[in-house]
Amino acid sequence: MKVKVLSRNPDDYVRETKHDIQRVPRNYDPTLHPFEVCREYSRALNATKLDRVFAKPFLSSLDGHRDGVNCMAKHTKSLSTVLSGSCDGEVKLWNLTKRVCLRTFQAHEGFVRGMAVRYCGTSVFTVGDDKTIKQWKMEAPGYGEEVEPLSTILGKTVFTGIAPHQKDGVFATCGQQVDIWDEQRSTPIRSFTWGVDSFSSVHFNPVETELLASCASDRSIILYDMREAAPLKKVIMTMRSNTLCWNPMEAYYFTACNEDYNLYTYDMRRLDKPIMVHFDHVSAVLDVDYSPTGREFVSASFDKTIRIFPMNASHSREVYHTKRMQHVICVKWSADNRYILSGSDEMNIRLWKAAASEKLGVLTPREKEATNYRLKLREKFKHFPQIRRIAQHRHLPKGVYDQSKQLKEMKEARRRKEKNVRAHSKPGSVPVVSEKEKHVVTVVK
Repeated sequence: MKVKVLSRNPDDYVRETKHDIQRVPRNYDPTLHPFEVCREYSRALNATKLDRVFAKPFLSSLDGHRDGVNCMAKHTKSLSTVLSGSCDGEVKLWNLTKRVCLRTFQAHEGFVRGMAVRYCGTSVFTVGDDKTIKQWKMEAPGYGEEVEPLSTILGKTVFTGIAPHQKDGVFATCGQQVDIWDEQRSTPIRSFTWGVDSFSSVHFNPVETELLASCASDRSIILYDMREAAPLKKVIMTMRSNTLCWNPMEAYYFTACNEDYNLYTYDMRRLDKPIMVHFDHVSAVLDVDYSPTGREFVSASFDKTIRIFPMNASHSREVYHTKRMQHVICVKWSADNRYILSGSDEMNIRLWKAAASEKLGVLTPREKEATNYRLKLREKFKHFPQIRRIAQHRHLPKGVYDQSKQLKEMKEARRRKEKNVRAHSKPGSVPVVSEKEKHVVTVVK
């Protein structure tokens, strides 16, 4: 005789943390749960409000420089190590975990214009206003040893930027021209010029490692291939670009920060117009850096704020600022995708969270599930007016708020004038030019 017996596993109805509280069984049949969307909307609204309540992005500041921080560099092998160079020629090595300075050395006379950590992480190259390229050991010297560079290369002109190769002992510098250097030689192995007075920055592509790009003083962005004898092509814009950054996940995309308060994301295969124009800054954008995922980037501006943009969105999702922070000159996104570093005029390096309301520390499985559930709810209902208003609202400094309002009025006036001119002109004589095409003058190949 076969007897059927009910058997239940206690793991199905007893909670993980406190075993005295029993889990309530649920029937997920939608007919038994009317008003489900109404409840989810209420939960999404509460999640959006709590996200703004717990948004405290600022973590700490790294004090120690005696002049404005002009450049920063991430260590290629260590998450917790970062280098910073200041306007008085001093370079500092920081430990972000302990938030202390590990070592300090006088690298140059005048500004430190750029730093590049070697691909293996054993040494760092620096360039400065004294027309030299110096290589320094990453480890601090022993007791009684003097701080001396491993090698020094004296150039003919001032170097304004440096970029390391991702895989080889090769690096690029820019100044009056773009030079490719081998670590074992004191003269460049290749030089590129294209009728330009000077260059402000140069960057290697992290995916297609033979490609590099530079920003020039004639308002152009020039692309190069190390295997070619001449530059590939260049795009000339209406205003000058300060620097650029390649997308680490998509080889052909890069984002340039411009003097006209905007950032432009290009596909290097089609330079006739950018694939996206990023607005919101109210002064010149000085630096940009991508997240390791390639989905977002952070920008530093002369308007004393830093902004985080999704790569495929024209407006920022986040803006960070403090009362004491002055013009932000350089910015970096940490390699673990969780933190942002900014260096500004008033001698401070600030550490921020990439997600303003993210909880730091170890999360329990229930906390992770609740966080992911709230995130999906906010994503589902993000277009509802009340939720969108709460999620997008940010408190801005009065100067930034007033200037953004003024820029909006100016843009609306130009759009209205163009519409009136087109309405009172011969049909077809005033063509419609998209916002993406307005800022590109020409492409030279």
